Amino acid sequence: MKRYIYLLLLVLVANTTAIRANEPLKREFRGAWIQAVNGQFIGMSTAEMQTTLSSQLDALQRAGINAIIFQVRPEADALYLSYYEPWSRYLTGEQGVAPNPYWDPLQWMIDECHRRGMELHAWINPYRAKTKGTKSLGIKHPYKKDPERFVHYDGMLIFNPALQANRDYICTIVTDIVKRYDVDGLHIDDYFYPYPVAGLEFDDEQSFRADPRGFTDKGDWRRDNVNRLIEQLHHTIRDVKPWVKFGISPFGIYRNQKSAPEGSLTNGLQNYDDLYADILLWIDKGWVDYTIPQVYWEIGHKAADYETLVHWWAQHANGRPLYIGQDVMRTVKAADAANPTQHQQARKMELQRSHESIGGSCQWPASAVADNANGYATALTEEYHRWLALQPEYPFIDDKAPKHVKRLCVIWTEDGPVLCWTAPKYKEEMDRPTKYVVYRFVKGEDINLDDATKIIGFTTNTFLPLTYEGGKVKYTYVVTALDRLQNESKPKKEKIKL
Repeated sequence: MKRYIYLLLLVLVANTTAIRANEPLKREFRGAWIQAVNGQFIGMSTAEMQTTLSSQLDALQRAGINAIIFQVRPEADALYLSYYEPWSRYLTGEQGVAPNPYWDPLQWMIDECHRRGMELHAWINPYRAKTKGTKSLGIKHPYKKDPERFVHYDGMLIFNPALQANRDYICTIVTDIVKRYDVDGLHIDDYFYPYPVAGLEFDDEQSFRADPRGFTDKGDWRRDNVNRLIEQLHHTIRDVKPWVKFGISPFGIYRNQKSAPEGSLTNGLQNYDDLYADILLWIDKGWVDYTIPQVYWEIGHKAADYETLVHWWAQHANGRPLYIGQDVMRTVKAADAANPTQHQQARKMELQRSHESIGGSCQWPASAVADNANGYATALTEEYHRWLALQPEYPFIDDKAPKHVKRLCVIWTEDGPVLCWTAPKYKEEMDRPTKYVVYRFVKGEDINLDDATKIIGFTTNTFLPLTYEGGKVKYTYVVTALDRLQNESKPKKEKIKL
């Protein structure tokens, strides 16, 4: 009898989790990483790259993705017009050579993403200055001017994290991006101190001896070096544009439990001990606005089980936005233990959405979603992202809603009815309406703005064309305004027969 009750409880829990996994969520981060460092754009003409990116963005939009994390600085270079660093070889094939015909990929992506209602987060690699495959550096590369500020390691060049001059320089680059481009976020990934290579020592002993700052343990000193950069980046972004979010996607394991009691039951590389990245400290200090740990492994992985890690990160979010980094190809290649005929996407989504402290996910790589690997995008479109979603709120940055729209009405044109409104006035940039949400309710329905199924669209315009249905159905349309951080205004409503 006890065993029967136990099994019944398991079924109830599983069913509850599955229901939550498929329920419409009004706010959820639904991101995707578009990388350059894999060389996918090398050799493409301007037109070819724009066509490729347009196709990917269209596919991602259909799959419900609402944020793109676009790599713009892989190795102290630029996929944008930089006055400090050379054009990236990952764009043109040769570092320092501008695209021809000329274009600015970052600005182009901002325009294309915003037009589709997506956010654009500029992704930089702060410390890496040269990858293994780069054979020559452009004349604007910072190594050409100050080689003593870099450490050679395993065929790469790394900005020495110990030097304040490097922290200042990286913040100068970030200031330039954030000031000149209308990005929604500034993003860095898991490359802090380089991934350790057996038999190779990172050569910073001289820096440690020259300025230990009271530390006797080099590991603690290295972590403090990175801490100082993260704190400085946080203040830099806030000072330039306080609405731009600062996000980090660390390696999926903070610490193994065998290294520290607070660690996870895993056995792999560690942010804290191997990369000298104290992610939890940054979260606790409020230096990062969102975190996307790269939980790329399968459910049941012996060294780093996805389920174990999702639960661990959910318990350590400390009230800050937390999203899960998903590896699409690993997910679709791994069988679900409970149902070996299907892959692990469904179960992973259930686990992710079972925690209220997890506010979404980010897909790696975006191209795998765009290619609909093993039906992955189809499931997003038809199930998990079926309904549109606003971005999560960031009340610790700003929680003041914009004013409501005015003069909401319907204008009849030769092409049909158009819902129109006037943008609300604002005094501060933080309160400026950046886009609008349009809801639709049939006669007799309660006006419930928490119901994501009633959202019919987002728009940056102050109008939305409607479809005439013969004048037999009465609808109530509701329009709200969203500001820079997607705080939502009070609603305005209008009734119409279509």
